[in-house]
Amino acid sequence: MGRVLQESTVSTRNARAGLPVGLYWRGIDAEVHLGYRRGKRGGSWLVRWRVGKGYRQAPIGAADDSLAEGTLSFEAAVRAARSLVEGARAEARLAATGPMPTVQDAVFSYIAERDARDSRRAGRVVRSDASRRMELHVLGRPAVGRRKAVAATPLAAVELHRLTEVVLRAWREGLPPTLKATTQQRLVNDLKAALNAACAVHRDRIGPTIPMIVKAGLQATKIDDEAAPVARDNQILSDSDIARLLRAAREIDTEQDWSGDLFRIVLVLAATGARFSQIARLRVVDCQVAERRLMVPVSRKGNGKAGSITVPVGQDVIDTLVPILSGRAPDAFLLERWRNVQVKGSIAWKRDRRGPWQSAAELVRPWQSIRDRAGKPDVIPYALRHSSIVRGIRQNLPIRLVAATHDSSVAMLERHYSRWITSGLEEMVRAAIVPMVPVGEARDVIPFRGGRK
Repeated sequence: MGRVLQESTVSTRNARAGLPVGLYWRGIDAEVHLGYRRGKRGGSWLVRWRVGKGYRQAPIGAADDSLAEGTLSFEAAVRAARSLVEGARAEARLAATGPMPTVQDAVFSYIAERDARDSRRAGRVVRSDASRRMELHVLGRPAVGRRKAVAATPLAAVELHRLTEVVLRAWREGLPPTLKATTQQRLVNDLKAALNAACAVHRDRIGPTIPMIVKAGLQATKIDDEAAPVARDNQILSDSDIARLLRAAREIDTEQDWSGDLFRIVLVLAATGARFSQIARLRVVDCQVAERRLMVPVSRKGNGKAGSITVPVGQDVIDTLVPILSGRAPDAFLLERWRNVQVKGSIAWKRDRRGPWQSAAELVRPWQSIRDRAGKPDVIPYALRHSSIVRGIRQNLPIRLVAATHDSSVAMLERHYSRWITSGLEEMVRAAIVPMVPVGEARDVIPFRGGRK
């Protein structure tokens, strides 16, 4: 290697300019050589390093023989060569420990955990919403019956240690433009959680930079305030509208033989403004009769949340709930419904047992009947929550209190209910108005009578 390792032959432009066409090597580390290939119209850099009994070789880039832009100097080529060899050796070491985990592996693990968590909460085997989102936009799915196949995205096959911001942003930009901003953000949050969990498990294999790449590539985008979903006017119900809905709920409950279960859950939704998932988890002990309040469980949004929110309710609500408290265990679910089973050998159904409400989907069909009966065909159950929040705002309650009793945040209320916050506080602002015109000067004002002479 004596002639190959001549440092003065490739380290400068002038030295390289006098070289004939050919390949020249220079040692930059033990068993690592930087190569310069001289051509008729310029040269290029390459690197080789020992692997076992032989060498592996890889190109680096064009040399700065004529142009400085887009080329590599000798010093830059040495740095690139060392980085390339270090990466190749690290990848070989990781490959020796077994197959490298991919984005698909990370997502499968994540949705398995989410499905298990949701199944524990529901008391039966269910699929999480994250599972469906990931299936449509990352993992893909086969055709089953009339359901069309969905191809997996290129992102699914990427190994975790090869993730880059460019790859993650390309996936995000490739999402259907019809996805709502909030739906897209939920999907991004799911993917981020899956990748972060995988990074924690495989930290020793994928290196310390991948979590930073995930954070940068999937960082939350600011939602345009004008495009952000807000509470629609037709979902803010007056007291008389809510009364009509509750009256219709009682009638439908009787007609469809709900035994009061349907009316009670609609009543509690209207009285508390809580989400269905919170109301469904109420226990008997959460109904505090003497204090006339319900201890509503906090939502499961976010991490580390626990406990209950104190929500005062009217005596009429308490009187409606008292009959279902007697003789029941304190930890039993407060609101239940009948479960029906099909009679064997028949198309008839019969009541089997009582149990808690499991999903908001159970309210879809009876709610259709309720809103039609009440003459509000476009109203959704969530309108009861919207209306409860706006009612508190219009009563000039502190925004922080309205947010706390509805298990929300001031920022969320300001984003979605800013119009009602402004109008609800108008009287308070008006009370702060002071006269501006100095006393006695108003008489000096000459009224304008209009017209020209």
